[in-house]
Amino acid sequence: MKRVLLCAAPLALLALTAASRAPAPDPLEQQLIAMERQSWVAWQHHDVAFWEHFLSDDHVEIQLAGGWTGKRQVIAGIASASCTVASWEVDQFAFRRLGPDTAMLLYRAAQDTHCGAFTVPSPSLATSLYQRRHGRWENVLYVHTPIARPRTN
Repeated sequence: MKRVLLCAAPLALLALTAASRAPAPDPLEQQLIAMERQSWVAWQHHDVAFWEHFLSDDHVEIQLAGGWTGKRQVIAGIASASCTVASWEVDQFAFRRLGPDTAMLLYRAAQDTHCGAFTVPSPSLATSLYQRRHGRWENVLYVHTPIARPRTN
């Protein structure tokens, strides 16, 4: 029994030491996830003031219909209230710090959104790129790509 304890004690100490060397979670990850969730609330409620502050002046958004648009067009669309967001859910976040002032969030988004006769495809994979500018984090790029679903007959 003493031999088992003598062998187990160093292994336990080694495991604790290895665990203490694990990188600390980046607090920026939680901050950006919270901002991303706030953007969905603001999208649902047509909160133009939020979007004015959230998006960088040179923001780019890749459109599902093809092409891209900038901050002014995104905000004009939100202000028009042409889209109705009945519900949304975001999860499965992945965070990448790309440099001291650049970070990216990848996640799964599901939504029940209609823009006139157009239904926004759901679910999708979303990418948000952030840069720290003027002492705060701004969204500089947003892309969402529909997740292909198998055909059913």
